[in-house]
Amino acid sequence: ILKTLNSWFWWENIWMPINCTWADFVDRDGLVFPKPHQLYATIPYAFVLLLIRFFSERYVARPLAKALGIKNVRRVKPQPNPVLESYFRECSRHPSQSEIKGLAKKCNCTVHLVEKWFRRRRNLEIPTVLQKFQEAFWRFSFYLTSSIVGFIFLYDKPWFYDIWQTWVGYPFQTLLPSQYWYYMAEIGFYWSLIFTLGIDIKRKASALLDFMAHVIHHLAAIGLMSGSWCGNYVRLGTLVIFVHDTADFWLEAAKMFNYARWEKTCNMLFIIFSIVFFITRMILFPFWILRATLYQPTYYSTTPVIAYFLFNGMLLTLQGLHLYWGYLIFKILKRFIFLK
Repeated sequence: ILKTLNSWFWWENIWMPINCTWADFVDRDGLVFPKPHQLYATIPYAFVLLLIRFFSERYVARPLAKALGIKNVRRVKPQPNPVLESYFRECSRHPSQSEIKGLAKKCNCTVHLVEKWFRRRRNLEIPTVLQKFQEAFWRFSFYLTSSIVGFIFLYDKPWFYDIWQTWVGYPFQTLLPSQYWYYMAEIGFYWSLIFTLGIDIKRKASALLDFMAHVIHHLAAIGLMSGSWCGNYVRLGTLVIFVHDTADFWLEAAKMFNYARWEKTCNMLFIIFSIVFFITRMILFPFWILRATLYQPTYYSTTPVIAYFLFNGMLLTLQGLHLYWGYLIFKILKRFIFLK
């Protein structure tokens, strides 16, 4: 069954133009092509990024937070109690008065002690400002580095200025070392976010929904990048990555100063983020990237492959998310400008 599924998945008509086979993508005459098995390397790269994150959060983010006036609040842990812990995890974090009386009787202690235990246990679940700052700092550092490196990799490439160049010579476009490392770092970063979902900050009232939303988002990002790697849509893929990362580090910077209570700086950074977001996600992405993926391939092939519909479907879904996020950002800006 697995062998059959594998052969279906790698069927040439899904990935590449007519009369092309996987045998055509063997390195030759100075041409190097992306290979699906190279994506396995993103897992160890993810662990390297986790190590970098650990050291940057501890030895850079913490001193920076201290310099900005953010204190490390130490919360008092409740006394170990298997009965109350089991109830807290499996039943309710906010037991009613009658339930508290029942638990007090079961644990042979006073109602006041049970109430105190649940209060302290709930407090442990609330992330400290320092923890939020450290997480925002890591994301800021990665997105800023990715944006700078992405610009260095792309600024001298013809397809950075002329989007038609993304299709010239396709599918036999050679893979550049810069493209390899750009992809590996980005996919590795999203793998690292999946690995730390259990310990990262949960901001929603429903932890399970928040967890699932993050899993779906990160897996979709990995799937889109991995698929574009296998189909050698690397030129377009690097442009998509660059367009997204250039807005994200402004948002993470705004969060950091918000946690430090630098209101004016936070507001200014959020306005810059909003401008960059609308330029990159509402103008460049639909009128530059989507134009290149939806319209331009018809000039190079009269019979679009299945991947054309798969990738454009995912990119259009992404644009739908951009419109939703843009609406939320607009609401915040409207409230900020008119209600101060």
